[in-house]
Amino acid sequence: MSRLLPSLLAAAGLLAITAYIGSSAYAAHSVGSINGSTTVTGDFGPPQGPPIEEKLVAPPGVPAPIHRDHPARVIVRLETQEVVKEIADGVRYNFWTFNGTTPGPLIRVRQGDTVELHLKNDPNSHMAHNIDLHAVMGPGGGAASTVTPPGHESVFTFKALRSGTFIYHCATAPVPMHIANGMYGVIEVEPPEGLPKVDHEYYVTQGDFYTTGTYHEPGLQSFDMQKMLLEQPTYVLFNGREGSLTGANALTSNVGDTVRLFVGNGGPNLVSSFHVIGGIFDNANVEGGTLINHNVQTTLVPAGGTTMVELSTPVPGTLLLVDHSIARAFMQGALGEIKVSGPPQPAIYNKVSSGPVSGAAEPVAVVAEVSNANSAMADGKRVFTQICSACHQGNAMGLPGAFPPLAMSDYLNADPKRAIGIVLNGLSGKITVNSTGYESVMPAQGPNLNDEEIANVLTYVLNNFNNKGGSISPAEVKAVRAGGKPN
Repeated sequence: MSRLLPSLLAAAGLLAITAYIGSSAYAAHSVGSINGSTTVTGDFGPPQGPPIEEKLVAPPGVPAPIHRDHPARVIVRLETQEVVKEIADGVRYNFWTFNGTTPGPLIRVRQGDTVELHLKNDPNSHMAHNIDLHAVMGPGGGAASTVTPPGHESVFTFKALRSGTFIYHCATAPVPMHIANGMYGVIEVEPPEGLPKVDHEYYVTQGDFYTTGTYHEPGLQSFDMQKMLLEQPTYVLFNGREGSLTGANALTSNVGDTVRLFVGNGGPNLVSSFHVIGGIFDNANVEGGTLINHNVQTTLVPAGGTTMVELSTPVPGTLLLVDHSIARAFMQGALGEIKVSGPPQPAIYNKVSSGPVSGAAEPVAVVAEVSNANSAMADGKRVFTQICSACHQGNAMGLPGAFPPLAMSDYLNADPKRAIGIVLNGLSGKITVNSTGYESVMPAQGPNLNDEEIANVLTYVLNNFNNKGGSISPAEVKAVRAGGKPN
């Protein structure tokens, strides 16, 4: 009997495996033969009707939802282009792109569609490129069939067998370099029944960028392989540029509307902790698949992965899109906005009162800012908005008990040049500003800002927010950075 036990256990295991294979859980992803013909889940038969030319649009736009009830042959045309564009104000970078944008355009098809993908490589490119679409079930996701030298075109077809939100990217060696230079995008494969109706749809993809220069160092920047290998990005960005989704470029919604975001993460290295400050995801498709979580605050988006999230916008105001590995948002650029318009909804959100704590100076109105005609002043405003306002607030009034005001600051106005060292090297310990004590930590900005940016932002603050005026020069910042004193 003891000799039979291993055989019996093996037989029982085989029966269990056979039973599992026959279960619906497994069959949902099966390939089999019925009456001599092969059937594949997600294959709804041959394309019907004439071929459809996919109408691609630049991010953050997306193609229109699909309302077909049958599979079609969808023709998608992409072109790889190497283009020099701004990665931040005054900073240029040689992006490698699909259709001239980072990310490349969102491709939208229906499960069961046959996709005919044309990949051209611009004659002015210096590299061969290809494409790996994570929605493809086949060698290299299409990469094996699309290695395309400059001035050439490749074509391959695939059937979109699984619904979901998928990344695509270049997979030509060295793969990390091609991705780090911006060669990625998203393909949405809608289920046969389509997606639920929403009021707004947008497309946001995060990427980490590695430049030889420091954060905001002006001029044309080159790719830094060593930084990439160490996973130390200079920039972490939405849609390939700092400010691509803020200010005049912000996404928009209205009170009571619903917003759908197709979110990708090209990487090549970092996992995104995607969050909307002031919003909650009603629905979040886990890793871009068909499993949906509800009432989600922050969702992980792996490098080479996606999610699709939906949120309602019940009150007016500005919501912030961030990678909640939060330094990436406020110090490396991963920041976007959704501006919600409409009447106040005090039953949902209402600021009851505002005023100084006991002993604090009485705030007064902020003076009008000086003209942005002066480029240095405009650059100072940019730095203040992107970095300083996160703590000191947009009106420079700070937060009582937490962050001191820069507006009407007796501490700043008493010795403006002292501020150079504070911005460069940071500050900790107790200080008194406008008769109120503060004990917090300001991080050093010297590693992130160059001499001109520090001079510009200090000059901007000195000449705004009811301060006394004055100027700081890049030479003075340079002297303090070198260990000396400003003149």
